[in-house]
Amino acid sequence: MAPQKTPSRWLVVALVLASASLMTLDATTDDGSAVDPARQAVGEVFGPIEAGTTAVVRPVSGIPEWFRGRDSMRDEIDDLEAENAELRAQVRTSGFNRNRLAEYDGLTAAAEDLGYALVPARVIGLGPSQSFSATVTIDAGSRAGLHPDMTVLNNDGLVGRILRVTRTTATVLLIVDADSTVGGRVGETMDLGFLSGQGETSDDAGLDLRLVDQSVVPARDDTVVTWGSDGAAPYVAGVPIGRVSEVYSSLRDSSQRALIEPFVDFAALDLVGVVVPSGSESDRAVIEADGSLGR
Repeated sequence: MAPQKTPSRWLVVALVLASASLMTLDATTDDGSAVDPARQAVGEVFGPIEAGTTAVVRPVSGIPEWFRGRDSMRDEIDDLEAENAELRAQVRTSGFNRNRLAEYDGLTAAAEDLGYALVPARVIGLGPSQSFSATVTIDAGSRAGLHPDMTVLNNDGLVGRILRVTRTTATVLLIVDADSTVGGRVGETMDLGFLSGQGETSDDAGLDLRLVDQSVVPARDDTVVTWGSDGAAPYVAGVPIGRVSEVYSSLRDSSQRALIEPFVDFAALDLVGVVVPSGSESDRAVIEADGSLGR
């Protein structure tokens, strides 16, 4: 193998002296370095190359940051979409929630006005049309302290009476059912009569009233309230039923018959209250007669 050649000692010395001379010229010149022209020439050659290299490398080196920014933006968009969906749901159900709150407030006021403790319940089913009966099912039963022949009302007035119960539900016969009969008192005269349902639950649902004293003529718009049953079953006294909308007279038998418009909208039943003795044990909060909540 041929021996490697080493640089001549005089060549090394010459390069060192040349470097020292250039450094001295660059540092001692006032108006500009003697090597500026050379430095400028090198910059003009390699500057565009460096700029081009930076332009190429910068997008590549920024890829991880771009992905991180894109993921963050995607998360923000997902959060905004979820928030918008929640707001839309709140807008859609705001009327429903507002009505339910008003019903609770109304039921509390009814308990205070009437002086009865109430077990709140919601209508969860309607009676089958083929049975030809006007009934509803509520979501409270024996566990809530309910049993047959209890009065059912809402914040507007009398709804009906309980027919039968299970542990968690009860069937309510509405006062508009054709087989329903309710004793009532009319207006300030307190005249007694009996109200019979017409079997309709629509907005046109009505009740027929026949007074015990058939010579008495009820006045239009008179209010009718419950007469009250013996032992407060199935109906307690003083619950509003409706108002007199029409009065019909029979010349043949000198009797009076009135048509009663119920206060309750039976086509839109939701929250109801079942009258129970104060202090009753229940699987839910009981609205006491003073408006407070008990168990």
